[in-house]
Amino acid sequence: MRKFNYSKIKDQKWDSEILGLIAAIYKEAGKQELYLKQRPEKLERLVEIAKVQSTEASNAIEGIVTTNTRIRQLVEEKTTPKNRDEQEIAGYRDVLNLIHENFDVIPITQNYILQLHKILYGHRNNPMAGRTKTVQNYISATYPDGHTRILFTPLSPYETPEALDRICEEYNRVTGNMEVEPLIAIPVFIHDFLCIHPFNDGNGRMSRLLTTLLLYKSGFYVGKYISLEAKIAKNKDLYYDALGQAQIGWHEGKEDAIFFIKFMLGTILAAYKDFEDRFALVETKLSALETVKRAAGNKIGRFTKQDIRELCPSLSVSSIEGALRKLVAVGELKREGAGKNTCYYRVN
Repeated sequence: MRKFNYSKIKDQKWDSEILGLIAAIYKEAGKQELYLKQRPEKLERLVEIAKVQSTEASNAIEGIVTTNTRIRQLVEEKTTPKNRDEQEIAGYRDVLNLIHENFDVIPITQNYILQLHKILYGHRNNPMAGRTKTVQNYISATYPDGHTRILFTPLSPYETPEALDRICEEYNRVTGNMEVEPLIAIPVFIHDFLCIHPFNDGNGRMSRLLTTLLLYKSGFYVGKYISLEAKIAKNKDLYYDALGQAQIGWHEGKEDAIFFIKFMLGTILAAYKDFEDRFALVETKLSALETVKRAAGNKIGRFTKQDIRELCPSLSVSSIEGALRKLVAVGELKREGAGKNTCYYRVN
């Protein structure tokens, strides 16, 4: 069985790109702390938007979808789910809320991970909820002509419980003793988790929930205000490519996780940059028209009303719609399409 020893990470030499990403994230995290002290009440709407986006995006990566309206109802209003997809979405919402509110008292152990998995399937009668896998699973790709190819074979069911214990123990040891930078240890833990693939179903979603949990526990709260899952979903191909490259040689302990580490650090930094942009719009007391005008000025190419809503969490939908109409009327924006397909772009 593959051995887990995170001490080798401690002795590894990291290239300038990784060191630069880590330094930039710490700088942005420090700025965020100042922002939160200045305008905590104004940022609550960002939290709600991020929850909706995270729940929607993480499930969509796995092909679990519903309408935008139903996503908001399920996450914000906790509406009763109507079908299997909505049950899965509601379960993700429940785990995400639990992490938001209790991250500081959720230890990183196999037992707690199993409990979170059980809650993920809390709206479905799934006998495997909260239990490690009973059958061998495979990570495979399906091609346009219909054929599939196995890209990676995770650990067998009988090896899984011990392996899950080991990565938790090693992670807790190296971070507790401050032997390894948390921003390195977190992607390594998530990579190992995905290589073990401990559950029959829900591994990808659990990995993204655990990413948020680990970041919170290490003092990086950007995922509370900006959806990391949405950023991963937008770069899904790069995410899977980085994961695939990092998995090579994993069973023999010869993998190079640097590809996955760089992807995750880049995603975290991009989220912090987004937070700064959105805070700038929240912080300044402007009219609805001026706020929407500034938000549109941050967009390149086509954008939707929902894109502006994300940037202007303090404005109502009707205020945003009115501002967009005025900006179109005065010729600053062009409008295309109708109904759900409506989009806008800047004239100059």
